[in-house]
Amino acid sequence: MKKYPEFIYQDYSWKVKDKNLLISFDFRIKPDFKFKPSLKIKNIKKENIDKKLLDNLVFNLGLIEMISYWKATCSPVINIKSGNLNREQVQWWKDLIINGMGEFFYKNKIDWRKDDFLTFKVNKGKDIFKNSNLKLKEDVLLPIGGGKDSVVSLELLKDQKISCFSLNPTKATKEIVKVGGCHDFIEIKRKIDSKLLELNRKGFLNGHTPFSAYLAFLTVLTGYLFDKKYIVLSNERSSNEGNLEYLGKEINHQYSKTFDFEKKFRSYSQKYLIKEIEYFSFLRPLYELQITKIFSNFKKYFDSFLSCNEAQKTYSGTKEKTGKWCGQCSKCLFIYVCLYPFIDKKEIIKIFKKDLFKKETSLPIIKELLGIENKSKPFECVGTHQESLIALYLSWKKEKGNELPLVLNYFEKEVLPNYKNLEEKSKKILSSWNKENKLPKNFVEFLKERIN
Repeated sequence: MKKYPEFIYQDYSWKVKDKNLLISFDFRIKPDFKFKPSLKIKNIKKENIDKKLLDNLVFNLGLIEMISYWKATCSPVINIKSGNLNREQVQWWKDLIINGMGEFFYKNKIDWRKDDFLTFKVNKGKDIFKNSNLKLKEDVLLPIGGGKDSVVSLELLKDQKISCFSLNPTKATKEIVKVGGCHDFIEIKRKIDSKLLELNRKGFLNGHTPFSAYLAFLTVLTGYLFDKKYIVLSNERSSNEGNLEYLGKEINHQYSKTFDFEKKFRSYSQKYLIKEIEYFSFLRPLYELQITKIFSNFKKYFDSFLSCNEAQKTYSGTKEKTGKWCGQCSKCLFIYVCLYPFIDKKEIIKIFKKDLFKKETSLPIIKELLGIENKSKPFECVGTHQESLIALYLSWKKEKGNELPLVLNYFEKEVLPNYKNLEEKSKKILSSWNKENKLPKNFVEFLKERIN
């Protein structure tokens, strides 16, 4: 916006108080706004903190934090007064903003291709980067959300020494940690500056940011504080498929969950953060449908897990979180379709409180998931079009011969005749292994045992 020509990353600060690490950032948008977001990492155990190393980790965390505030005005200049970045780093951050904010640009009709769209100014006189030289424990830091994917990672890696990690944990997250018996739970509280929510309500630019990229920087910082070598994500291969094309570029709601981001972040982290930390996604070789099949074996989590994003939304502070499956969104329906072939019908209705295959409102969403309505995929963390097709086929196959509910009846009459060899394709997907991954050899064994 021409009215707001410059965004400033003014400063960052951190201190240890009562075994908690307290972090705050100072962001400004000329000429009107100042933001002070903060973070609390509880019960840190590290006694000998390398100040310069932690400075660098906090500074970089601020760079990913600032994107949530910069997006309000998309100021054409980002002025980094709090530290220095070299040319390679500046290019890395520009690449992340362009790719990670693709959905935001699409929905706000922003053209990022202009030469003067974004310029970084950096403080050449303040170099805080320091190469690491650490001996970390061969332990796992495992981020736990509320969904099925991190449950699968937790169960398959339960014989390893795991510390569960969560940012602003939900009720579902806390229940999963409890049910999973993860006794070492690292809890982090992130506080968004209320002035940003005010701007959102006033109509300033708003939209999706690459949250998993934020978690990437936060987990490396946490790995240092708690002496963990392995940062184990639960992102799958399905996230690599984009949603649509805009201005000649593929737009992917899940960009910061993709293998492309994983590779780029690993490179950045090892060069500019902590080279000894291994950041990788444990479930990268698998499709969402494969993960769901594995999850279906862990019945003890059925009452706890929650993958519906609508359940956690506050719409800029204007409503309370529901904490329940909404049964209306593409994420709910995708999880429902994927689970249906593998668990008892009574169990799935108990989870969702209704039969989503009977709802008329499910039909247009099914068409989106299949790519029939248009070629784009819903802006949610859902699987590929092919997975949705196979999941529906397996659901139909399970009910074949019975009275079919609305969605499966539509599938039988309108979709099934257009495809051949779905049985063969379903077997291929359920036994698939994507070689594009960064799993250490010992982690490959844990995962391959569960594919059949």
